[in-house]
Amino acid sequence: MMLRVEHGDITAFAGDAIVNAANEGMLGGGGVDGAIHRAAGPQLRNACAEVEEVRPGVRCPTGQARITGGFGLAARHVIHTAGPVWRGGGANEADLLAACYRAAMVLAMEHELRSIAFPAISCGAYRFPADYAATIAVQTVRACLAGPTSIEEVVFFAFDAEMRDNLERAVAARS
Repeated sequence: MMLRVEHGDITAFAGDAIVNAANEGMLGGGGVDGAIHRAAGPQLRNACAEVEEVRPGVRCPTGQARITGGFGLAARHVIHTAGPVWRGGGANEADLLAACYRAAMVLAMEHELRSIAFPAISCGAYRFPADYAATIAVQTVRACLAGPTSIEEVVFFAFDAEMRDNLERAVAARS
Protein backbone atom coordinates (compact mmCIF):
# COMPACT_ATOMS: atom_id res chain seq x y z
CA MET A 1 0.00 0.00 0.00
CA MET A 2 1.34 3.37 -0.98
CA LEU A 3 0.74 6.55 1.04
CA ARG A 4 2.15 9.74 -0.45
CA VAL A 5 1.87 13.51 -0.61
CA GLU A 6 1.58 15.64 -3.73
CA HIS A 7 1.60 19.39 -4.15
CA GLY A 8 -0.73 20.14 -7.02
CA ASP A 9 -4.18 19.97 -8.52
CA ILE A 10 -6.32 17.17 -7.12
CA THR A 11 -8.69 17.45 -10.09
CA ALA A 12 -5.97 15.93 -12.31
CA PHE A 13 -5.70 12.74 -10.21
CA ALA A 14 -6.30 9.80 -12.55
CA GLY A 15 -7.29 7.23 -9.95
CA ASP A 16 -10.51 5.68 -8.77
CA ALA A 17 -11.70 8.56 -6.56
CA ILE A 18 -10.95 12.04 -5.38
CA VAL A 19 -12.42 13.35 -2.18
CA ASN A 20 -14.25 16.65 -2.32
CA ALA A 21 -14.14 18.91 0.72
CA ALA A 22 -17.78 19.79 0.15
CA ASN A 23 -20.31 21.76 2.10
CA GLU A 24 -23.35 19.99 3.54
CA GLY A 25 -25.50 20.95 0.55
CA MET A 26 -23.08 19.35 -1.95
CA LEU A 27 -23.98 21.79 -4.73
CA GLY A 28 -20.58 23.43 -5.13
CA GLY A 29 -18.78 26.19 -3.34
CA GLY A 30 -15.35 27.75 -3.15
CA GLY A 31 -11.87 26.32 -2.81
CA VAL A 32 -11.35 22.69 -3.76
CA ASP A 33 -15.12 22.15 -3.89
CA GLY A 34 -15.52 24.78 -6.60
CA ALA A 35 -12.47 23.52 -8.49
CA ILE A 36 -13.81 19.95 -8.51
CA HIS A 37 -17.26 21.07 -9.67
CA ARG A 38 -15.75 23.20 -12.47
CA ALA A 39 -13.46 20.39 -13.64
CA ALA A 40 -16.18 17.71 -13.48
CA GLY A 41 -18.74 19.77 -15.36
CA PRO A 42 -22.44 20.37 -14.73
CA GLN A 43 -23.21 16.66 -14.50
CA LEU A 44 -21.58 16.60 -11.06
CA ARG A 45 -23.90 19.28 -9.70
CA ASN A 46 -26.86 17.42 -11.20
CA ALA A 47 -25.75 14.17 -9.55
CA CYS A 48 -25.28 15.95 -6.22
CA ALA A 49 -28.73 17.52 -6.48
CA GLU A 50 -30.16 14.00 -6.79
CA VAL A 51 -28.67 12.94 -3.44
CA GLU A 52 -31.50 12.84 -0.93
CA GLU A 53 -31.58 15.60 1.63
CA VAL A 54 -31.45 14.40 5.24
CA ARG A 55 -32.88 17.77 6.29
CA PRO A 56 -33.58 20.91 4.26
CA GLY A 57 -30.46 21.91 2.33
CA VAL A 58 -28.33 19.11 3.83
CA ARG A 59 -27.32 16.13 1.71
CA CYS A 60 -24.09 15.28 3.52
CA PRO A 61 -23.92 16.18 7.22
CA THR A 62 -20.53 17.13 8.66
CA GLY A 63 -18.42 14.01 9.20
CA GLN A 64 -20.31 11.87 6.70
CA ALA A 65 -19.58 11.09 3.02
CA ARG A 66 -21.46 10.48 -0.22
CA ILE A 67 -20.24 9.16 -3.58
CA THR A 68 -21.04 10.24 -7.14
CA GLY A 69 -19.50 9.70 -10.55
CA GLY A 70 -16.49 11.73 -11.61
CA PHE A 71 -17.94 12.90 -14.94
CA GLY A 72 -15.36 15.23 -16.58
CA LEU A 73 -12.62 14.37 -14.07
CA ALA A 74 -9.79 11.91 -14.62
CA ALA A 75 -11.01 10.10 -11.48
CA ARG A 76 -13.97 7.76 -11.88
CA HIS A 77 -15.68 8.87 -8.66
CA VAL A 78 -15.99 11.82 -6.32
CA ILE A 79 -16.44 11.13 -2.63
CA HIS A 80 -17.97 14.20 -1.00
CA THR A 81 -17.45 14.93 2.68
CA ALA A 82 -18.33 17.99 4.71
CA GLY A 83 -15.58 18.90 7.13
CA PRO A 84 -15.97 20.84 10.35
CA VAL A 85 -15.41 24.56 10.74
CA TRP A 86 -12.60 25.22 13.25
CA ARG A 87 -14.09 26.90 16.33
CA GLY A 88 -11.01 26.74 18.56
CA GLY A 89 -10.92 23.00 19.24
CA GLY A 90 -13.68 22.67 21.80
CA ALA A 91 -16.54 21.84 19.44
CA ASN A 92 -15.60 18.23 18.59
CA GLU A 93 -13.73 19.40 15.47
CA ALA A 94 -10.99 16.73 15.66
CA ASP A 95 -13.49 13.85 15.90
CA LEU A 96 -15.58 15.30 13.09
CA LEU A 97 -12.52 15.70 10.85
CA ALA A 98 -11.44 12.11 11.56
CA ALA A 99 -14.99 11.00 10.75
CA CYS A 100 -14.70 12.67 7.32
CA TYR A 101 -11.59 10.68 6.42
CA ARG A 102 -13.01 7.47 7.89
CA ALA A 103 -16.34 7.84 6.03
CA ALA A 104 -14.54 8.48 2.73
CA MET A 105 -12.32 5.43 3.24
CA VAL A 106 -15.32 3.25 4.11
CA LEU A 107 -17.14 4.33 0.93
CA ALA A 108 -14.01 3.66 -1.13
CA MET A 109 -13.71 0.17 0.34
CA GLU A 110 -17.44 -0.55 -0.09
CA HIS A 111 -17.03 0.28 -3.79
CA GLU A 112 -13.82 -1.79 -3.98
CA LEU A 113 -11.76 1.17 -5.12
CA ARG A 114 -7.99 0.83 -5.31
CA SER A 115 -6.85 4.46 -5.29
CA ILE A 116 -8.10 7.60 -3.55
CA ALA A 117 -6.87 11.17 -3.30
CA PHE A 118 -7.66 13.53 -0.43
CA PRO A 119 -7.47 17.32 -0.23
CA ALA A 120 -6.65 19.00 3.10
CA ILE A 121 -10.22 18.84 4.41
CA SER A 122 -11.28 21.88 6.46
CA CYS A 123 -7.89 23.60 6.11
CA GLY A 124 -8.95 26.39 3.77
CA ALA A 125 -11.96 28.57 4.51
CA TYR A 126 -12.87 26.37 7.51
CA ARG A 127 -9.53 27.34 9.18
CA PHE A 128 -8.60 23.98 10.75
CA PRO A 129 -4.93 24.23 11.87
CA ALA A 130 -2.85 22.60 9.12
CA ASP A 131 -0.45 20.63 11.33
CA TYR A 132 -3.25 19.21 13.48
CA ALA A 133 -5.39 18.38 10.44
CA ALA A 134 -2.49 16.60 8.72
CA THR A 135 -1.89 14.41 11.76
CA ILE A 136 -5.59 13.53 12.03
CA ALA A 137 -5.81 12.77 8.30
CA VAL A 138 -2.81 10.45 8.16
CA GLN A 139 -3.56 8.64 11.43
CA THR A 140 -7.19 8.06 10.46
CA VAL A 141 -6.32 6.77 6.99
CA ARG A 142 -3.63 4.48 8.42
CA ALA A 143 -6.13 3.07 10.92
CA CYS A 144 -8.56 2.36 8.06
CA LEU A 145 -5.83 0.61 6.10
CA ALA A 146 -4.87 -1.62 9.05
CA GLY A 147 -7.61 -4.12 8.22
CA PRO A 148 -8.62 -5.84 5.01
CA THR A 149 -8.93 -3.29 2.21
CA SER A 150 -9.10 -2.94 -1.56
CA ILE A 151 -7.18 0.35 -1.38
CA GLU A 152 -3.62 0.23 -2.67
CA GLU A 153 -2.85 3.93 -3.07
CA VAL A 154 -3.73 6.98 -0.98
CA VAL A 155 -2.54 10.42 -2.07
CA PHE A 156 -2.83 13.53 0.08
CA PHE A 157 -2.90 16.64 -2.10
CA ALA A 158 -1.53 19.85 -0.61
CA PHE A 159 -2.67 23.25 -1.87
CA ASP A 160 0.47 25.03 -0.69
CA ALA A 161 4.01 24.36 0.57
CA GLU A 162 3.03 24.66 4.24
CA MET A 163 0.31 22.02 3.90
CA ARG A 164 2.68 19.80 1.91
CA ASP A 165 5.28 20.02 4.68
CA ASN A 166 2.69 19.23 7.36
CA LEU A 167 1.41 16.23 5.43
CA GLU A 168 4.91 14.95 4.70
CA ARG A 169 5.79 15.15 8.43
CA ALA A 170 2.59 13.28 9.31
CA VAL A 171 3.27 10.56 6.73
CA ALA A 172 6.88 10.20 7.96
CA ALA A 173 5.74 9.84 11.60
CA ARG A 174 4.90 6.32 12.66
CA SER A 175 2.98 6.98 15.89
